[in-house]
Amino acid sequence: MGIDPRKFWDVNFYNHPPLTDEMVEEAQRQLGVSLPRELIELLRIQNGGYTRGFAHPMTQRTTWSENHVPLDDLAGIVTDPEHETAQNILQTLYMTQEWGLPPKQVLLSGDGHWWITLDYRQGGEPSVAWIDVECGEDLQVAPTFRAFLASLVPANTYES
Repeated sequence: MGIDPRKFWDVNFYNHPPLTDEMVEEAQRQLGVSLPRELIELLRIQNGGYTRGFAHPMTQRTTWSENHVPLDDLAGIVTDPEHETAQNILQTLYMTQEWGLPPKQVLLSGDGHWWITLDYRQGGEPSVAWIDVECGEDLQVAPTFRAFLASLVPANTYES
């Protein structure tokens, strides 16, 4: 990973509980996937929330920018249905239906109009995708979550 995992997280605004093995197992059961080890390791440090502000370089223009996509937050795993949060990968099934997203995605970050996802459409280990719902954009960001993390840079790299 290009960014030190201990320097990845900022605020746990929604006060997510610490990640447990049971929460990981429940998420994988509900989503029908095996989550990348690197994601689970990151969520063990802090179970989702705001990052310290990162971007992933892109060689292809997106609706976000000509050269990058943002990663200001990353969804955690919250299995308690009473715990209100906007940063929970277990909202994937609902949001996929609500926004008409392609199948076999796990939503990592986004606002409804756009998403950064784990893309399981090819089966096995997921790639990371950028999906802009309103513009029909569906692009691969990185071939794996590991490669995605390794390529992250501070968001201010792109400030003019």
